[in-house]
Amino acid sequence: MKQIAQDFGISKSCPANWLRAADVEDGARPGATREESAELRELRKRNRLLEQENEVLRKAPAHVAQGSLPGK
Repeated sequence: MKQIAQDFGISKSCPANWLRAADVEDGARPGATREESAELRELRKRNRLLEQENEVLRKAPAHVAQGSLPGK
């Protein structure tokens, strides 16, 4: 590993990290695959958006009751 890293001009830990990531992708080691990580990021992003939308909807009745809608 050390020689490979030197040959490619990378840190000694890079090849080991690549092998671990490959094992996860192949199912030989537990962990989240790239696809699962990407899906989780998208789901978290969607969840934040939905939480923001819900907050707006919770506050809307008070604004409607006060007649403070934009454009009035």
